[in-house]
This record gives sequence, C-alpha cells and structure tokens, in this order.
Amino acid sequence: MSDKDNQTPALLDHLKRRISIAGPISVADYMTEALAHPQWGYYRKQDPFGQAGDFVTAPEISQMFGELIGLWAAVTWQQMGSPSRLQLVELGPGRGTLMADALRAVRNVPGLSDALTVRFVETSPVLRARQQTAIMPYGIPAVWHDSFDEIPEAQNAPMVVIANEFFDALPVRQFQFCKDGWRERLVAISAETGELCFTNGALAPMTDALVPVKLRPTAKVGDVFEASPVGVAIANQIAHRLNRDGGAALMIDYGHPHSAFGDTLQALRNHKFHPVLSQPGDADLTTHVDFGALARTFSQADARTGAVLGQGTFLKMLGIEQRAELLKQSATTDQAAAIDAALNRLIDADQMGTLFKVLIAYGRETAPPPCVSGAEG
Repeated sequence: MSDKDNQTPALLDHLKRRISIAGPISVADYMTEALAHPQWGYYRKQDPFGQAGDFVTAPEISQMFGELIGLWAAVTWQQMGSPSRLQLVELGPGRGTLMADALRAVRNVPGLSDALTVRFVETSPVLRARQQTAIMPYGIPAVWHDSFDEIPEAQNAPMVVIANEFFDALPVRQFQFCKDGWRERLVAISAETGELCFTNGALAPMTDALVPVKLRPTAKVGDVFEASPVGVAIANQIAHRLNRDGGAALMIDYGHPHSAFGDTLQALRNHKFHPVLSQPGDADLTTHVDFGALARTFSQADARTGAVLGQGTFLKMLGIEQRAELLKQSATTDQAAAIDAALNRLIDADQMGTLFKVLIAYGRETAPPPCVSGAEG
C-alpha cells in the first residue's frame, strides 16, 4: 500500500469543524484549505509532479519546453537593450525543471548570466528543495518568496515573469444563476450523509469583477461563473511592476480565451479524475483559467497584452519543430521516437496544443516581446 492510499482525514475533520461552527464556506476557501493549509495542504506536504505524483506538466514532458521559454526570455531581455540587471521570476515553479532547462539554454547568451537573478514564488518546502537542486549546476543566484508581492523593488532591474500552470491552482469563487438571481456556491455538510456537499448561499449582489456585465444577459438558470479574485490581484501586481520597471510576463495554462460560463473545478489524484470534495488535501484541485479576465486586468492597469494563443501555435512560433529535428540528429531510434511523441503531446490539437493557452503581457514602455500578435490594450 502506497503512502497515498493511507492518508489521514485530518484536513477533512478540520473543514467539518470549521463549517459546523461558522457555516458553509466558499469554494475559494475550500480550495485554499485543500491546497495551501500549512500542515495538511496538498502543495505544502508533497511533490505532486511526474509519473509517481498526480499529474505531469509540460516541462516534465520534454526539455524543449523550458529551453524555448528560456530563449524567449533571453530575446525579450535583448529587446529591452540587454540591461545589466534582470529579475527572472517563476510563479509556481514545480520541481524547477522548466527553470533548469531555460538556464541551460541561455547560458551562452552574452551578458545574460551576469545580469540574472532568479526569483521563485513557492510556498512548499518540499518543492523549494527540488528547485534548488535543479538549478544548482548553473550558478545563477536564486531567491525564494512566498508570494509575488514579497519580491523587492529593484531599481533599473526589469522583470520577466513565467507562470506555467500557476493560475489554474488559485482559488476561485463560483456563482450560479438561479431563478431569483445570482447565488454563490458554497461547501456545506450534508444533513443526510454527514459528508461535504455543494449548496447555494444567499442572493449575491453582482459586480463586473464577479460576473462581467456583458455576460450576464446571456445566463441561463443553472449556469456557473468562476471568478478568481486572487488571480486578478496577482495579475494586477505584475502589471504595475512591468509598467514601472519594464519587462514582460508569460502565462501558460489550460483555460478559455474569453470569459465564459462553466463549472470547471476538478480534482486529480494518481493521474485520474477524483471527486472534488473527497479527501481534501490528498488531490490536486484546479479550474480552467479565464484568460479574458487576466487580459482585462492588464489592460485596466495600462499594461499591454497580445492575443491569446494556443500552446501549439506559441511553441511553433518559437521553433519547437526545428529544435526537435536538431535533437533527433544525435538520437537513437528509440530516443527519436520519444522526441516525436513529446513534440506531439505539446503541440497537437488533440493533446496540449489547443487546450493550453498562452497570454503575453508587457509594460507600457516595453517593446512587444517575441510571439506577441494582435496586441491589445
């Protein structure tokens, strides 16, 4: 029996006590407890990545992913005039695989290694140790922070931010359109079973930040809208830093390019879908990212964004197919087949190519980074 099959219900008991005392909690509160509780939170107590974990991310599929993102960051730096200082920030850096591949790819770019300071936004002690080990061979100074707003202001040091599968794990509030109006979905305790269940709260006064006013007239009874106040707040912080110091942000996640209705909250455990309210703290919780909301946030902060791209389109623009061919030149037959399989998984429409989206944002005084097309804002 694996450790994952022998979990304690401590977090579930904690949640039931909380609900019994104070009443039903929001979906956002449930996600926060399940993912980030200091003792029992999913991301605080384990390494969830890879075949031995619960899911596999793009950097774990192929070195090409991180290499190309590193080169994207390097060209962005060069387009800013190759400043003597650059803060390379990664939000939710996993095992550090993406950053290690990126640093390896750019180590021969003249002047960049001397300019770089790597900053990781990571709360998990387990993953921090993995990240430190991953980037150690490249000799680039690195600093860890619990949140983006902890990153110090650095004069004359523009910033490049990378967020791969970061926003999808941030807590969302869910609102459901009922016959009498919008009500927030809550997590309660079922009177029949004693287990956690969903319920609707009181009528909720709507704001454009919760459900966009342009979307509301199209709502049908039963429709659910997900709003991520935390995600919007972080995007706003990034926008202000990019405007003040210069730089760009690259956000890659599964989601939809425009704000839309839909209950996308899901749980993953052992690479399989898992009941959302079952075994909190022992399964990953995610939602589809609302890239429309992120783009509006950057625009409202007077930063710039490009059009939302599919991951396949973005990686092809960066030359992933050419990189794959180059790698195959020195590969064995089995290795070449593995390279092709990884490439297809990253860019094919029926794999990650269209499900995953890419949004690039940049400061109002920064030249558009590579792969920005159809610029907005």
